[in-house]
Amino acid sequence: MSGAYERAGWQRTHTCGELREEHAGSKAVLNGWVASRRNLGGIYFIDVRDRYGVTQVVLPEDLDASAKLAREDCISVTGEVALREAPNERMPTGMIELRAASVEKLSASKTPPFEIEENLDTSVELRLKHRYLDLRRPDMQRALMHRSRFIGAMRAAFLARDFAEVETPILTKATPEGARDYLVPSRVHPGDFYALPQSPQIFKQILMVSGMDRYFQVARCFRDEDLRADRQPEFTQLDMEMSFVEEEDVFAAWEGVLADTFKGAMGVDLPLPFPRVTWREAMERFGSDKPDTRFGMELIDVADWVSVSGFGVFEKMIADGKRVMAIAVPGGGEAVSRGNMKKLEEVAKTYGAKGLAWWKPGVEGGAGGSIVKFCQGDSGAKLCEVTGAGEGDLVLLVGDEESTTWRSLGALRLHVARELGMIPRVDGADAGSTGPWNFLWVTDFPMFERDEEPADGGPPRWVSLHHPFTAPADWDMPGDPGAMGSRAYDLVLNGWELGSGSIRIHRQETQEKVFDLLGLDEAQQQAKFGFLLDALSYGPPPHGGFAVGLDRIVALTLGMESIRDVVAFPKTASATDLMCEAPSGVEPHQMGDLYIRHDGLPSAGGAES
Repeated sequence: MSGAYERAGWQRTHTCGELREEHAGSKAVLNGWVASRRNLGGIYFIDVRDRYGVTQVVLPEDLDASAKLAREDCISVTGEVALREAPNERMPTGMIELRAASVEKLSASKTPPFEIEENLDTSVELRLKHRYLDLRRPDMQRALMHRSRFIGAMRAAFLARDFAEVETPILTKATPEGARDYLVPSRVHPGDFYALPQSPQIFKQILMVSGMDRYFQVARCFRDEDLRADRQPEFTQLDMEMSFVEEEDVFAAWEGVLADTFKGAMGVDLPLPFPRVTWREAMERFGSDKPDTRFGMELIDVADWVSVSGFGVFEKMIADGKRVMAIAVPGGGEAVSRGNMKKLEEVAKTYGAKGLAWWKPGVEGGAGGSIVKFCQGDSGAKLCEVTGAGEGDLVLLVGDEESTTWRSLGALRLHVARELGMIPRVDGADAGSTGPWNFLWVTDFPMFERDEEPADGGPPRWVSLHHPFTAPADWDMPGDPGAMGSRAYDLVLNGWELGSGSIRIHRQETQEKVFDLLGLDEAQQQAKFGFLLDALSYGPPPHGGFAVGLDRIVALTLGMESIRDVVAFPKTASATDLMCEAPSGVEPHQMGDLYIRHDGLPSAGGAES
């Protein structure tokens, strides 16, 4: 073949979102899908849609294509751009239309199982089964385009700060990191398995040992765990690590990157620096280590009131070293009925509380509640003073072990705020939302927590609250493991944990001591982490890092509570891909190649939905 490349006559000259008034009188060719058809007095109109927008097309009488065109047919339209007699100011292309001279059907479409439209009201299962059609919907395409812009802006921000983008392995070694691994059998090494990475944690630390100094990557991660609205078995995070740093260096880097990202992708200016609270302060004030600070209603210690209340149950709890705390719900005395109190009690019990006490000061000329007789006169005045409650409000009280009191009241705080509409709504938009954006660093987490019922059925043992590579607050690690602090930190946005990080252990002897406390003997340490321990013996630098869940932050910037609609091909809550019908059985010879035998193996090709 010789000569210049010639475009096919059906190929587009413009996109369906591009034509404007200044194009009037010019010839254009559009490619796209038939979004709608209309017959207005013998004049046929169709809307042609692509990723970029929608353009109205007028079909002349002698072009009897309208009867032959179906919804979602893929077509090419050639014609002249003209000003519309009845403009539609709600459409970017609403001032013009394309008057067709010819229409070519590039491919035909069956009748879709659902309408390709905004804000579709149909089952999630049907959408996921036909995800290729679901992704044609404009709101889905805007979400994916916003994701692309957002990640692109974040990548550019890291590159501008002299971070090097380095890819780490997908097929790696199984190491205990908190969740179950997805395992991949090796054909070349019979009986051995790779694991898909839960995170690039160990590799990015080894990159710091190698002298890379500043690393980042858009990393795919895999965790075999129970799913929720904000989780998928495979997900994407922006992972980074820095050498010769302390916590504030990591915070400053991320705050700058996020400020540049929000500005570049959304035109939003973030106030810097982000607030910081310690883990204990977050639990004490909000009952959560991922607090939503868009509204008040913070937890309050009411021990001073208990001492004058005469309420023996609470007095005994205080004497036994337990906590009695409360939240004051503004306007809750009128907004929350006595019947709804049973629901609130169920919420508290779900999080371990044995009961819920409540009081409505001064409602309807008196007072009401389960503890009203302990809130008379000076006692009631004291409770109002301690909690800041007044007439028309509602006071909810829980007494229990400190952790249970925190958790139950924290859950009640969120539940009541949602029910009463106290949380400012983040409204999604084409380029993301305008906020509010309440970022918060939560610092100084405990180093360990006690697992009283390990999954393997063994005796109770210590486990890392974050992961076993987190540096202790005191490098000497003295005393009770349960009292040790760590140098771990989380970043929270509007009550959602965006990600976690820490200053890492760069001393081999400290890492070995942490493994000892976690119950790993020397042989287990070498088997699971020998390459890391070996690397830590060759002059590792002090280092720290962080990772943000990209699916989650993109969803939040669009006002979504689920990450499903910012992931192109997500899985269901049972980790099933309804479109591909995965997971599925495989042929017996494939199992044989991997030296795997499973007498109960189902037939190949079928995945339950």
